[in-house]
Amino acid sequence: MPSPPVIGLIIFAVFLAGAFGGWAARQRVPAHHLTDETKSLVSMSMAVVGTISALVLGLLISNANTSFIARGDEVTALSADILRLDQMLRLYGPEANPARGKLRQYAERKTTDLFPEVARDLQVDNPFTYEVLQQVEYLMLELQPSDPRHQWFLEQAKMLAARIGNTRWLLAQHSGHGTPKVFVALVVFWLTLLFASFGLFAPRSFISAFVLTLCALAVAGAVEVILEFEQPFGGLLHVSQLPMRHAVYQLNLSPGTMSFDGVSLPHP
Repeated sequence: MPSPPVIGLIIFAVFLAGAFGGWAARQRVPAHHLTDETKSLVSMSMAVVGTISALVLGLLISNANTSFIARGDEVTALSADILRLDQMLRLYGPEANPARGKLRQYAERKTTDLFPEVARDLQVDNPFTYEVLQQVEYLMLELQPSDPRHQWFLEQAKMLAARIGNTRWLLAQHSGHGTPKVFVALVVFWLTLLFASFGLFAPRSFISAFVLTLCALAVAGAVEVILEFEQPFGGLLHVSQLPMRHAVYQLNLSPGTMSFDGVSLPHP
């Protein structure tokens, strides 16, 4: 499927074709078909189409933006849970170091999957990366807490690992879901009718052509933004990668544990 910018350019060309098609049709339509009554009828009819188009376009932008923000929140929650899980394992003691190493590996792979250097390498749902998370869970299951404190740390770690897995599935399930393309095509059809009506009664001048072109560009840009919001990891507009990059950075800086009065505490 073409990228959102390419689709935006195609829509822009369609709007221009409608506007200048109406402009050219005016030269071929008999004068008695372009009376004030006809102009009034066309204007009122297109006002209804324009109102519906504006409402639907606004709703689509709002829904797409809400979904985009939700994906960003999920990435932030994922990074926070990873850091918290590492902290719980660090507090548990050196027995949890193998699980911490796998967790660091998972964070690095997940960051690369979601924010690759090349867009075509994007993998929101990479089964090999998920296997690393499962290895973290298996290593935690092998831990044998010796007292209530270690038991609590392990319980918290298991709960955080489950939340990380849930977030992974949320990101995967939302990937590829968006506004039905048939619905977007219908909105584009409505807007093309509007531009055709604009061109039909526009005077033949440079200013008219310039304004129609700018208007078509602006509306096509709005449709393109909807498509961009529906690809939060692979478009020109994408969710921030800073939370995951920060999590990986912190995990690589994360020291071991030290003992203080019989309690394992993280180094400052």
